[in-house]
Amino acid sequence: MMRTIGGTAPTSPTLADWRAELTTRGGVRVDVRPAAHEDEAALAEFFTHVTNEDLRFRFLTSMPRPAKALVAALVDVDHSQTENLLAFETTSGVLVATAMIAADSRFKSAEVAIAIHSDYKQKGLGWALLDHAAAYAKARGIKMIHSIESRDNRQAIAVERDLGFEASLYEGDATLVRLSKRLD
Repeated sequence: MMRTIGGTAPTSPTLADWRAELTTRGGVRVDVRPAAHEDEAALAEFFTHVTNEDLRFRFLTSMPRPAKALVAALVDVDHSQTENLLAFETTSGVLVATAMIAADSRFKSAEVAIAIHSDYKQKGLGWALLDHAAAYAKARGIKMIHSIESRDNRQAIAVERDLGFEASLYEGDATLVRLSKRLD
């Protein structure tokens, strides 16, 4: 059962409880765990294996690679309102995907954003990691999870719809779509 500390953030299972071994539909086995400060170099290396188009889809802006300060911020999360789940290929230990979850201040909804190593696309990793991220959000007491996608990101939109997300207009930008899923 969730409870509230100080009137804001629900407690959740410990960070260690969010370690998991997932096997994708494509047979890829990954160890998933929350990001830690010592993951900064691995995350910077990971982004050198994400296509420019996928970087644009992830950050909704063009960039050759995330700046050092952005990479540092992606591992320096509070593990309460914001979590970054990292997926490492089980055999090699290579970081192959990341799922950032950012809850609103009342823990009613959260946004999720995923990036996948280019060599591991089309293997079910996005589906498995998004499903795990939704389970994390639900355990935190979050009632709605959503993502903001470029309309051009048809693969991500298809994965999200397969997992029960519903599409709606993104107010103020016709190039984007909001996909949402109720978790309660």
